[in-house]
Amino acid sequence: MAIISTAGLAHTFRTKRGPVEAVRGIDLTVRPGEILGFLGPNGAGKTTTLRMLTTLLPPTGGAATVAGCDLATDPGGVRRATGYVAQSGGVDPQVTVREELVTQGRLYRLTKTQAVERAQELARDLDLAELLDRRTAALSGGQRRRLDIAMGLTHRPQVLFLDEPTTGLDPGSRADLWDLVRRLRDEYGTTVFLTTHYLDEADALADRLVIVDKGVVVTEGTPGALKLEYGGSIDATLQDTFLAITGRGPASADSAPVAV
Repeated sequence: MAIISTAGLAHTFRTKRGPVEAVRGIDLTVRPGEILGFLGPNGAGKTTTLRMLTTLLPPTGGAATVAGCDLATDPGGVRRATGYVAQSGGVDPQVTVREELVTQGRLYRLTKTQAVERAQELARDLDLAELLDRRTAALSGGQRRRLDIAMGLTHRPQVLFLDEPTTGLDPGSRADLWDLVRRLRDEYGTTVFLTTHYLDEADALADRLVIVDKGVVVTEGTPGALKLEYGGSIDATLQDTFLAITGRGPASADSAPVAV
């Protein structure tokens, strides 16, 4: 049984210059407990699709169900079953990590005691326990991203949508976030719907990839299957890169090309 299913899902924006078909008909199926990598160039329709699947933007065509809830007729059920971490994040820089997490719990109608307990649980699981009393403005990029994800997990969603979760992070923070995403799948059975521009990230994390362009799905499959089908193009960014540096002075052993 699919936890996400779409058929012809579409959205057209109305602008002064005329209609813009951001998503022209997305057909996809996501299995429970799967990490799905949703890839495509800028303007391909990735974020618009995520916004529709999380009820932030109404579809103008097609249909979808998320966790058994119809997107059109049961948006409340979809919201209860999903967490969404936007690319820009959404923390208040003036409050502490603890206050942010407790407030999020209260928004999901937890009692004060339940919200405090859930905040402590999330902080422990996402390596934020020592930061609970720190203002969010003082967090590093990786710490802030973990807080974003903790907020998205407050209500224990079946599906977590992550929009470009590692953009701007240093390599160490990216690796930590990759480990966290794997734990969500392996330890909690969370389905993760991940958009990314990084091919190495998609290759390392995703059980399956869906590649979109101009608002439609152009291909899908496991990372291994797509690399076999398309040769080296899918994982071109994974290849070792060599840069030849040649001095301009007189030829000598010191001015020979150097591989970096």
